[in-house]
Amino acid sequence: MEFRIEHDTLGEMKVPADKYWGAQTQRSVENFPIGTEKMPIEMIYAFAHLKKAAAAANGELGKLPENKMNVIIEACDEILAGKWDQHFPLVVWQTGSGTQSNMNVNEVVARRASELAGKEGFIHPNDDVNMSQSSNDTFPTAMHIAVYDEIEKRLKVALEQFKKTLKKKEKKYMDVIKIGRTHLQDATPLTLGQEISGWRHMIVRSEEMIDQAKEGLLNLAIGGTAVGTGINADSTFGEQTAKQLKKQTGYSFVSSKNKFHALTSHDEMVFVHGALKALAADSMKIANDVRWLASGPRSGLGELSIPANEPGSSIMPGKVNPTQSEALTMVAVQVFGNDAAVGFAASQGNFELNVFKPVIVYNTLQSIRLLADGIRSFDERCASGIEANLDVIRGLMEQSLMLVTALNPHIGYEKAAKIAKTAHKEGTTLKEAALASGYLNEEEYDRWIDPLQMVNLSEKKKKKK
Repeated sequence: MEFRIEHDTLGEMKVPADKYWGAQTQRSVENFPIGTEKMPIEMIYAFAHLKKAAAAANGELGKLPENKMNVIIEACDEILAGKWDQHFPLVVWQTGSGTQSNMNVNEVVARRASELAGKEGFIHPNDDVNMSQSSNDTFPTAMHIAVYDEIEKRLKVALEQFKKTLKKKEKKYMDVIKIGRTHLQDATPLTLGQEISGWRHMIVRSEEMIDQAKEGLLNLAIGGTAVGTGINADSTFGEQTAKQLKKQTGYSFVSSKNKFHALTSHDEMVFVHGALKALAADSMKIANDVRWLASGPRSGLGELSIPANEPGSSIMPGKVNPTQSEALTMVAVQVFGNDAAVGFAASQGNFELNVFKPVIVYNTLQSIRLLADGIRSFDERCASGIEANLDVIRGLMEQSLMLVTALNPHIGYEKAAKIAKTAHKEGTTLKEAALASGYLNEEEYDRWIDPLQMVNLSEKKKKKK
């Protein structure tokens, strides 16, 4: 490998000749050989947006010459196009402020911008690319940009498609009456469509909570520089940069009203991840419901059929497992763990700076990606192929003893309970036990025990039925 010599305030460093990074990035590569988790590329792109916006703001403020501003912006655009992904090698487990990743971006932008400038001049990573900034305000700003963007472009897209699938199944099975279950025991009837509507509304509400939480991410730390005072930056720099970011991304970013809070607290990230955890909890519930209802095919509930995507056993021929449910529930477990890490890391803001920033954003971005990918996979490879086993559903409903609940208003709770217990003990049908009790006649039983009247469908649907 060929090297070139770069320098920083600590001295000279050998850097791979084919890489755009400089001495500070190389020091981080050598000083933090920890794990395999790299700084997410989403953070790099967020930094590129930020450096582009900062250059434009400094240009407008008369601090950065136009020729330097232009080449910095061009270099940032190249990064955003994915042209230089291989030049960002740093791991998550570095300085807790993310200083080395900020400098990694500064160095790559500076070297590439210098190439673009040619004879017109050298671009300095600190003096030009990092002008009016500190790692302490740029890293949390990039965190907010990256997380907001991933929610919008990745997670919400997956949720929208999943809601459409569930809505389609809900409509298809709205008139299919089945037995309900609470405490894993028989309960009163509902329709399969009603049950699926509960799943769909979980996704709707989770998305609403995520949308509410993500609004806090629009507040950016930029302009606070080292400790929140804005030293070495124009008093309007944060506001000007936020306006540039809004123009670039379409998101309504603003410079935080209190930069001291923005540097040392990550409560907005905790709030967002809490909403992600709620989505994970709902995803776990839906996936578990599906695999229980599809259990069998002969010794389980068997009310649903799900797609057979791959063989389920290396020893049992013909076995097919609910693998998409298993994958999504594992995703939920990981998100629960990430939430604990994010919450604990956010509690560690000491004095003017939280120094657990990389682990916070890494876990949050991982949760978003896992939920988006997991929900999309579950939707495409499982939910969209769900079919109702009508004979099984009908048989289980008809033999359920909890239909007796409909007798309560007519004969009272205690007499109804006696009928149900007698039927269970003697192994008879509910109707046989009811008629034998003498509390009602057959005409009354048939009129009162009507599952259609128990599921609260609209009057229009009842008449149509």
